[in-house]
Amino acid sequence: MTVSLIPAELTPAQWQPLAAAHADRVDALLADHLARRERRQPHPVEDFLFTYYPTRPNQLRIWHPGPGVRLLGATQYEGMKGYLYSDGAVHLDPAYVAKRSDSIQWIRRLLAATLDRQPQFGCFGLHEWAMIYRSDEIRHQKWPLRLGAEGTDQVVESHKIACSHFDAFRFFTTPARPLNVLQPTRESQPALEQGGCLHANMDLYKWACKLMPFTPSSVVLACFELARDIRTLDMRASPYDLTALGYTPIPIETPNGKATYAATQREFATRARPLRQQLINLCDAVLAPATT
Repeated sequence: MTVSLIPAELTPAQWQPLAAAHADRVDALLADHLARRERRQPHPVEDFLFTYYPTRPNQLRIWHPGPGVRLLGATQYEGMKGYLYSDGAVHLDPAYVAKRSDSIQWIRRLLAATLDRQPQFGCFGLHEWAMIYRSDEIRHQKWPLRLGAEGTDQVVESHKIACSHFDAFRFFTTPARPLNVLQPTRESQPALEQGGCLHANMDLYKWACKLMPFTPSSVVLACFELARDIRTLDMRASPYDLTALGYTPIPIETPNGKATYAATQREFATRARPLRQQLINLCDAVLAPATT
């Protein structure tokens, strides 16, 4: 699987339409979010992609062709982090690659370990429930709990909690932490992360962005769309009642709810796998000059 099919050198007549089409696509994807932001209207589902993840909309609008591509006459990239303008063209800066090599290698190890590990589909999204277990501090206070506080606690206590993702586990309440069959840490992340996990697959967007400007923008947006769809499932299966926003709850405390959740989780794992492989290939392509 190749990282990019873009020719090695593009004239302004070739790359400018690609950059403009990318910006238009980003504008369409983010139109609702930006309109709500203008109205200062929070959204418990879609805001996550811009609060938990640090990439800003204006950063997403910048088109990146990927490694090995020179853009003729692209003076607007001059001085942009990761790029070098010389001989009338811009390309990725080898010095910036060397500076980022340790980070790129760590990301690659995590992605490869996750790709090779058997995915698990029995968590049923209980991480969101464990984040408010026996707590008066509700993360989304403006939205009611579908089963109330007591009912939410009963769901947690009547299930096996099997969260393998550190960045979900670290938000568990103190009483919920001992209930998890695993005790993930940042150090154990490469040993525990697996491709069935919603958060591990959402985080493909994070890794794609952390690898910018090396990541082709088409890959970044594919990861963004996957993360947005996963976030929707995550919150539909959560203890919150978001019916007023148009989200039909998935009652994971019932057999039918569990079946729906697991089936959708498998679909996302299938979508995530080629994207994870593309990011691994990207890391290899970027690191190759430094290791030959």
